[in-house]
Amino acid sequence: MRFTGLPSDAVPALMTGVITSHPSVAGRADAYLPSPCIQNHAANLAFLRDGTLTCVWFGGTMEGMGDISIYMSRLAPGSERWSEPEKMSDDPEKSEQNPLIFNAPDGTTWLLYTSQTSGNQDGSVVKCRISDDGGKSFGPVRILCDSPGTFVRQQIVVNGRGDWLLPVFRCVGLNGQRWSGDADTAAVLISRDGGASWQMHDIPDSTGAVHMNILPLGGDDMIAFYRNRFAESILSSRSCDGGETWSAPEPTELPNNNSSIQATMLNDGSIAMVYNHSNTNTSDARRQSLYDEIEGGEAGEATVVTDFGRKAVWGVPRAPLSLAISRDGGKSFPDRIDLDTGDGFCLSNNSKDLLNREFSYPSIIEGSDGTLHMAYTYYRRAIKYVRLAPQSRP
Repeated sequence: MRFTGLPSDAVPALMTGVITSHPSVAGRADAYLPSPCIQNHAANLAFLRDGTLTCVWFGGTMEGMGDISIYMSRLAPGSERWSEPEKMSDDPEKSEQNPLIFNAPDGTTWLLYTSQTSGNQDGSVVKCRISDDGGKSFGPVRILCDSPGTFVRQQIVVNGRGDWLLPVFRCVGLNGQRWSGDADTAAVLISRDGGASWQMHDIPDSTGAVHMNILPLGGDDMIAFYRNRFAESILSSRSCDGGETWSAPEPTELPNNNSSIQATMLNDGSIAMVYNHSNTNTSDARRQSLYDEIEGGEAGEATVVTDFGRKAVWGVPRAPLSLAISRDGGKSFPDRIDLDTGDGFCLSNNSKDLLNREFSYPSIIEGSDGTLHMAYTYYRRAIKYVRLAPQSRP
């Protein structure tokens, strides 16, 4: 199955939040979430305890700018329309990015996100807001991790001992230069006291491995998947002690273009992965860095290290947007469909002039009835939602 993207200028009129059946694919329905923003990016899905499906993302003028804030839209049980978005953060001097929702074992609901100045990811800190009423309202902004350069993207996992595992990546500056991603590494923040305090545990030999996505496999066994800064393949590593320690990330059979991925464990024990099926071998398109369109950036506050000699790869097209299934614990992903196809042009983040045509930063979650819910960036103009019935899976 292949699904072709729309013309860029047609997207804004579709951002009504109304879910409509796909015209040619049985069991599939789509929606474009409403937003007041020119740019919308980095969606994450989560169910609240009452069954409401939430989508959080960041929106504003352009990633890295001071008007970038966190937004949340809700899909109530039985509804066929996403709600108008709520603005969840509003620091006019910070670019607030990469939100996620976590339903904690103690009944609270957490909103986490990053906060940085301009394009300086090596100065980012992690902030949070906590809800005591099931996600209906959230308390004041708190600092969760103030170690400069700490970034989040994927969900918190609770292991069998009750420890909270928050996968992070550490954005590192090189020789006082503006951050470009060359030396980023992976780590896990572990809390043993219900989120009151956190300890950083670095992943060995993880330079270039970011957006760590942890999945429990049963008992103390876990697998993690990573975005690859060098745009070669999705990486993976394993833990056999409940996420305390991890093997070094190694290549998988799936390609990666230095863009986000997300995987989830399904009710039947298989793993569903959403990602871009592309890498450096599929295109020679390149850009200088993620923030080369933002002026005035300076080196951040993180520890500066010497040149690693290898450069992060930016600009590989972010398309197609694909869904793959593994039935052997993440060792292989033989079954795949494309959710959206096009040229995936991402040499510009400009949404105002409709220059970007990427499908990226996917999120995926399974409902209790086996329905797959997915959301992702559509041309950096909208967040697109796709719902797949069980019979429509690959």
